[in-house]
Amino acid sequence: MSIALRIAHGPFGRVALLDMDRSLVRHAHPHCHVLLKVEGADTQFIVGNRVYPLTDSSAVLVDGWKPHSYVHDSTRPRSLILALYVEPHWLKEFRPGWAASGAPGFFEQPYGEVSPRIRKLAMTLAADMMARPECLAAHEETLSDLMIAVIERFTPWRSFPNSIRGMNTSVCDWRIRRVVDAMRAQKESFASVESFAKQAGMSRAHFFRLFESSIGVPPKVYLNVVRMEHALDAVLHQNITVSEISDRLGFPEPAHFTRFFRDHAGVSPREFRNVSRLAN
Repeated sequence: MSIALRIAHGPFGRVALLDMDRSLVRHAHPHCHVLLKVEGADTQFIVGNRVYPLTDSSAVLVDGWKPHSYVHDSTRPRSLILALYVEPHWLKEFRPGWAASGAPGFFEQPYGEVSPRIRKLAMTLAADMMARPECLAAHEETLSDLMIAVIERFTPWRSFPNSIRGMNTSVCDWRIRRVVDAMRAQKESFASVESFAKQAGMSRAHFFRLFESSIGVPPKVYLNVVRMEHALDAVLHQNITVSEISDRLGFPEPAHFTRFFRDHAGVSPREFRNVSRLAN
C-alpha cells in the first residue's frame, strides 16, 4: 500500500512526499503539477496518451487540467516521489505571466532531463520535510527556488506576457461555461454527468465531445477534479469525520469515498489528514 510520508500545504498549493507501490486512476489537477523521483525504483506516468519515465535524471511535467495517471510496475520496488501541486496565483507573484501555469501549453513537453540544481533542490526539500515537517516557511522558500528552476528549464517562460490582459483565452461554448459554473458551484451530493448533459440541452455524446473540446478534459474527469478539491479542503481544513465528508459529497458509503480518494491521491483520506497535521 502506498504511504504518504509528508504533506505540506499553504498558499503555494501542496507538496507531497509519497512512497508509491500502487497505480492511480486517470485524473487531473487545476495546478501546475511536477513529479520528481527521490529514491527507489524508476517508474512512469501516462500524460495524455503517452508514457513518460520518472527517474533520477528525468521529471514528469503536467499542465493544469491535463489528464494523467500513475502506472506502477508491481514487479519493481517502491518509488519515493516528490509531487508538487503548485497554485498558479502563487507563481504569479514571481512573474505575472506564470499564472499561465494553470493552462494548457505551460510546459513544452511532459518530460525533461533535470539539471543538477533541480535535483539538489528536490532532495533538499524532501529531506527537510522529513526532518522538520513543521518548518513551512523554509519549505516554501526551497519550493520557490525549485519551481523557478523548473520553469526556467522546462517552459518557454520568456515568451509569456508580462500582464494577465495579454494572455490568450480559449473560446468556450456558452452552454459548457454554464455547466462548468454549475459543477464548480456544487458543494455536496454531486449530480451526475448525464444530468449536466440534460441541463445543457444536448445528447450525451454531443455533450461529451463539446465539453472535452472546450475544456480539454472529459466531463467525468472534470467533475472528479471538482469533487476531489472539495474532499481535500474538507480533509485538510474542516474538523469533520471522513464519514461526514463522504456523506456530504454524495458517496453511498464511506468505503466508496475512501477508495475514490486513494485512487486520486495515493493514500486514504484519514492518512492524508494525519500526515498533513505533522506540519502544524
